[in-house]
Amino acid sequence: MAVSRLPFPLTLTGDGIILREWRSEDLDDLVRMLDEPEIARWSPMPSPFDVEAGIAYLKRCYQNRVTGQRIQLAITTDGGRPVGEVLLFGVDLGLREAELGYLVDVHERRRGLASGALSVLSRYAQDSLHLGRLLLRIDPRNASSTAVARRCGYRLTGEAPILQEGPHGSSRLDTWELVEGQSDGRRDRQKNVAARRYGRRT
Repeated sequence: MAVSRLPFPLTLTGDGIILREWRSEDLDDLVRMLDEPEIARWSPMPSPFDVEAGIAYLKRCYQNRVTGQRIQLAITTDGGRPVGEVLLFGVDLGLREAELGYLVDVHERRRGLASGALSVLSRYAQDSLHLGRLLLRIDPRNASSTAVARRCGYRLTGEAPILQEGPHGSSRLDTWELVEGQSDGRRDRQKNVAARRYGRRT
């Protein structure tokens, strides 16, 4: 059975990354990371994203975490400076499903951080939370995000798009679902690819 309350605090590791709780001292890094046109284009974040928005964001994050409503973790390479964020939310215990999301600092992209973080959290959701259906909602014009979804074993469901309003207008979000058994298969493929290349893609 899936848990009725998401665990807090939580640290997850794997694929060369450490996912940890957000801290108050992350404020400056958070503001710099989220005050970026590409993130504002594909998400409902306030734009511009200033210190006031950052303080409110961290407060909401903490409240959602302590009440067990969602998992919202900073992506790091060593447990220190945050370089992105990965989330699990919208948990439906009856359907045993949840939605995930991710973003990475514009200066840290194409390092495998988004796909690594999504893969780690997806495996945790399956193995520890026993969620059977994991979903992503992505605007098809967001090519980098759709590439991450495919790399992690998610596939389009064919469901009708969901409309989302943001600071730069509306988006039409397609639904992606993790294909059973694909999160572990991705790790094997990634090892093989890494052996042939000098680095990992996003």
